[in-house]
Amino acid sequence: MRRNVAEDAGEAGLRPLSARSVVLSLLLGADPPELPVKDLVRLVEPFGIGGSTLRAALSRMVAAGDLRRADGVHGLSDRLLERRRRQDEAVHPRTRAWHGDWETVVITATGRGPAERADLRARLTDLRLAELREGVWLRPANLDRRLPAVLPAALADAVRCLTARPEEPARELAASLWPLEEWAATARTLLGRAARAEDPADRFTTYAAVVRHLLADPVLPTVLLPADWPGARLRTAYDGYRRELTDSVRGVSAGRVP
Repeated sequence: MRRNVAEDAGEAGLRPLSARSVVLSLLLGADPPELPVKDLVRLVEPFGIGGSTLRAALSRMVAAGDLRRADGVHGLSDRLLERRRRQDEAVHPRTRAWHGDWETVVITATGRGPAERADLRARLTDLRLAELREGVWLRPANLDRRLPAVLPAALADAVRCLTARPEEPARELAASLWPLEEWAATARTLLGRAARAEDPADRFTTYAAVVRHLLADPVLPTVLLPADWPGARLRTAYDGYRRELTDSVRGVSAGRVP
């Protein structure tokens, strides 16, 4: 059974632009991650977001605990900063040399309801594991981590961690666990769309899809990947866009129109 299924290559995982997502991305480009409302108004204009829409979104985000507000300045909450740190680590995972071992997680808990089982599967997928059969998850041990230590506390009593070396050829096993060609096709679609996108809103929605797609990258050893794997190119393009957003924020903060 394949996990980490790629987004549909036709739609490339694009989602409608939201004021909330734009505000969060802009604040993450600020140092420190806070901006006066007047700067935010100028920054969101190229995305087609009006002042009233922005202020309504800011009020909702403060109420939800996403932002803190003081003297007309809005900043990211500690919770959002921590979540973004985890996302950045997931987009740019640290790897190590691979010597043929596979991380293996066996679900040992029983009697869980559908919601708990779905949550368990989601957490294991977030760790870039794939399901070999029900209750057995694995991946090449090329991520720079010690698997038991990175498991969420909620999984501690639900799984058993092992190291294995399957007899099946590793390249064939990887191809059966992840839809690698489909992931690569969607990545190339996103790269092409990013290269053509000029409108700020279009670029934003494209790169938001890029982030979601990178989070589904299995980050396999090179020897297990198809030729011309586009993962590195997609990360480079995203890093360039992050710098672009940061430069826009700095320009407005310095009193220059972006």
